[in-house]
Amino acid sequence: MHKEKINQLNAFSSQIRRDIVRMVHAQNSGHPGGSLGCVEYFTALYNEVMTHHPKPFNMDGNNEDLFFLSNGHISPVFYATLARTGYFPIEELNTFRMIDSRLQGHPTTHEGLPGVRVASGSLGQGLSVAIGAALSKKANNDNSIVYTLHGDGELQEGQIWEAAMYAASNNVDNLISTIDYNGRQIDGDVDDVLSLGNLKSKWLAFGWDVLETNGNNIEVLMSTLEIAKTKTGKGKPIMIIMETEMGFGVDYMMGSHKWHGVAPNDDQLKVALNQLEESLGDY
Repeated sequence: MHKEKINQLNAFSSQIRRDIVRMVHAQNSGHPGGSLGCVEYFTALYNEVMTHHPKPFNMDGNNEDLFFLSNGHISPVFYATLARTGYFPIEELNTFRMIDSRLQGHPTTHEGLPGVRVASGSLGQGLSVAIGAALSKKANNDNSIVYTLHGDGELQEGQIWEAAMYAASNNVDNLISTIDYNGRQIDGDVDDVLSLGNLKSKWLAFGWDVLETNGNNIEVLMSTLEIAKTKTGKGKPIMIIMETEMGFGVDYMMGSHKWHGVAPNDDQLKVALNQLEESLGDY
């Protein structure tokens, strides 16, 4: 990838991080830690990897790639990315978590927010939904790809593993799922709450093709996502284990589960914004 393109994507990522901390601070509510850690993934997916059509938004998503956010609490990064890639006005980010807003704390569908195709507040359900969408595309001879993102703590939900067995057993090979593997969840380190063991070995044993990557290096991540695309259509679903740092980009948030669902105060917001480049203009 050309250096200029990498710089553009990194600048976009920095702006998304500014959006995240400002959104969460404004309502003193939300989940900044995981959102900040996954910015490069969303940047890569919506700017380079997926074939998607922001306008007009079509809920069915025929003949375009689809994305389902399973760990819906990281809605700030999802909303900011959708707004910055043309799904709805950037100014609407000001309404995050407000009464009657389309930008609820977890994504919902009843308000008709463009880019959101499934409600995702309850963890563990996104993989099942994505499998249904992927099978629908197969039935309709649509060669597009379905993408999902999951938290590592979310893998403690049993429904994930039922879906994992089903996808492999039914050769759902137009599905690329990713795990945000930051090792943190709301109650502490994932290993202390309920260890996931050897994740790569688990997914291989369940019949998936598995890749590993650095989720906070846009160049490395882009390369992994492109490799994953070459593996579609070969009989197996694909899982990317993506190592990230919770709170990445804001030094006092990095690596701590304490910022899973806590908003920065006024002084903390200033510190965060001083660490993040404004590249596209704040809303």
